[in-house]
Amino acid sequence: MAVTGKRTLTIGTRASKLALVQTDIVRTSLLRLRPELDIRVDHITTKGDVIQDRPLSEIGGNGLFITQIEEALRAGLIDLAAHSAKDLPSTLPPDMVLPAFLPRADVRDVLISRDNAVLAQLPAGARVGTSSPRRACQLRSMRPDLNLLDIRGNVDTRLRKLDEGQYDAIVLAAAGLERLGLLDRVTEWLDPQAFVPAVGQGALAVEVRADDSFMIELASALNDPDTSTAVRAERAFLARLGGGCSLPVGAYATLVEGNLHITGLIGSIEAGGIIIRGEYVGNPQGPEEAGIALAEGLLARGGRDVVEASEVGTL
Repeated sequence: MAVTGKRTLTIGTRASKLALVQTDIVRTSLLRLRPELDIRVDHITTKGDVIQDRPLSEIGGNGLFITQIEEALRAGLIDLAAHSAKDLPSTLPPDMVLPAFLPRADVRDVLISRDNAVLAQLPAGARVGTSSPRRACQLRSMRPDLNLLDIRGNVDTRLRKLDEGQYDAIVLAAAGLERLGLLDRVTEWLDPQAFVPAVGQGALAVEVRADDSFMIELASALNDPDTSTAVRAERAFLARLGGGCSLPVGAYATLVEGNLHITGLIGSIEAGGIIIRGEYVGNPQGPEEAGIALAEGLLARGGRDVVEASEVGTL
């Protein structure tokens, strides 16, 4: 950490427009609390940014958008990292912690179509772009007659590919569109209870070194308790399943009248495959216990076979 007239901090982030907007949210929030800080931003290229010609599920490994940023943290090149919480693997290395989840944006997925047709109105064989096994699994369940195609790239790139006619529709996270001022492109908002979002979707996470007490204390001031409770439950659900980017898994937790409600999904990736859904109501004081309980319930109802088949590549 550089020493100047002000205390200088460096945030590490990916260089996409959305990542930079999200990082600026973290930076602005920190400066609102500590205006005397000098906060800089370092752009870091991750494995997921470099490999654009293959689906994420084929690249393999967790942390495709995280590992290189963690390496910079570990080396002391940056002091904190700003992430989309949905990009985080279900468990962190022991030398890293997440002291803050900022207030969550809209958790829903949305459909954007060229002809302004909602999902039910898309013609049979319509080309729908998604790079997410979770989204593909649910789309197949709702509309098995659609032609699902992989799509990679940042939000602007995906919208351009749609506008060029490479796809008839695409599915994206509402939160990213909201942060980029692109909500006018949305054709249909997908109900999160019926179309279960990714774990952590819509939330921003701050990651720091576990031995950096100054940064842990500073970042903790940004933590939104309700968002933290919900995302911790969802992450515990994912961790118990052992799910990575290749397994269709989703979870969505909310606080309702003092209780923690969490909805979860485990799916298989082949056409006409299995989808196992469930809900659990628990104590918000123990979000991890609620997430684990939901995962155990789904595993007992056939989810274990789905997870094990995915691990050996038989789905």
